[in-house]
Amino acid sequence: QVQLVESGGGPVQAGGSLRVSCLASGYTIRYYCMAWFRRAPGKEREGVAVINDYTVYADSVKGRFTISRDNDKNTLYLQMNDLKPDDTAMYFCAAQASNGISCDLEEARMDYWGQGTQVTVSS
Repeated sequence: QVQLVESGGGPVQAGGSLRVSCLASGYTIRYYCMAWFRRAPGKEREGVAVINDYTVYADSVKGRFTISRDNDKNTLYLQMNDLKPDDTAMYFCAAQASNGISCDLEEARMDYWGQGTQVTVSS
């Protein structure tokens, strides 16, 4: 059974940094596309960043966020710098179940989801 468990969220002031993590079990992250999504209050869930053999970022986070993974720890990360109040959201880890599917910011392409970790940025 695949499980994705996020951690590392919390309150932070604008301009600050935070790193959220996603520990995978029952799944080997090195072989597949993985991603971070977020859902802000009152908004739809949106893609933030994906990683496969390459990385893709939403325009709103380019230059501030970095997605990475530690294959030995089977953990996905999202380093968030220069945080803004608009970054306040529940952050979700997601993963594809197989290869051969486009790895991008489309929610529908993801098969596994974590429960999310809350990031709150105050001004």
